[in-house]
Amino acid sequence: MSAVVACARTWLGTPYHHQARAKGVGVDCAGLVIGVARELDRVAPGFDIEGYARQPDGWSFLAWSDQHMRRIARAQMAPGSCVVVRFGRHPQHIGIVGDYLHGGLSIIHAMVGRGVVETRLLLDNNMQFVAAYALPEEGAWRS
Repeated sequence: MSAVVACARTWLGTPYHHQARAKGVGVDCAGLVIGVARELDRVAPGFDIEGYARQPDGWSFLAWSDQHMRRIARAQMAPGSCVVVRFGRHPQHIGIVGDYLHGGLSIIHAMVGRGVVETRLLLDNNMQFVAAYALPEEGAWRS
């Protein structure tokens, strides 16, 4: 199993809190990805993104993802990848791809009102695929 997935699962049950970054205390969707990346030494310890609205405009969110992660094809998406989705017109949500217990893929993500959960990754008219990413390699930020 991917170290990224195993680490993300240690965040399950963390309550949702906009712009928080504390496992077991509070986190949002971007904070989950940042927290996992920090724990696995994929980004500098102080790495963060701040000042975004509860409803991000989406395009700056996608630009941030492009700047800090490597975009991969949807077909390459696998456990340990990150996936950006939209529920309306704009990209607005990110999660970590896992391996679903009953086959297929799951998404580990922070949801308003539910906190960090793992659910089957169902990309359809409600949760629409925008982009997939690979996190930086361990220690890459040092180079």
